[in-house]
Amino acid sequence: MPPALWVVIGVGVVVVIGLIAIYNGLVRKRMRCREAWSQIDVQLKRRHDLIPNLVETVKGYAAHEKETLEGVIKARNAAVQADGVQQQAEAENMLTGALRQLFALSESYPNLKANENFARLQEELTGTENRIAFSRQHYNSSVTIYNVAIQKFPNTLVAGMLGFRPRDFFEIEDPAERDVPEVKF
Repeated sequence: MPPALWVVIGVGVVVVIGLIAIYNGLVRKRMRCREAWSQIDVQLKRRHDLIPNLVETVKGYAAHEKETLEGVIKARNAAVQADGVQQQAEAENMLTGALRQLFALSESYPNLKANENFARLQEELTGTENRIAFSRQHYNSSVTIYNVAIQKFPNTLVAGMLGFRPRDFFEIEDPAERDVPEVKF
């Protein structure tokens, strides 16, 4: 065989190996995004499961606050039924606002605030919120790595041909959550 043919075969093998490496790297990053989203999903499910117990506890002390309680349940149901990152983020932001109103009720009802079950549920929900925040950070970091990988050259050529699409971030839409809290002494 002529040496030129060996060079062509060698270059072809290197190109194929390179394409395989790029493809496998993109698949790995896409799976990390899916795994990170799964972690958010687990924490959101935990949050959604705690809310009915919390609402039932509040009902006993603040039954005439029906609008607030219904708002929490409506927001929870929307969050449970949300599909996709953007819709889930919007629903979770609505639920966070509804929960803020619910917890604000405890200030008006000292017996509720002193209730052991309410305090335990509030503590569990706070812990869950912290885990959601951590999971959201991990997911958004994974999405950043994946989105950068599919836009870099030569990855973009492989990504475009094989259907790798950018992923959405799990973002906070509520401007109040972005504000720096004001601390007064």
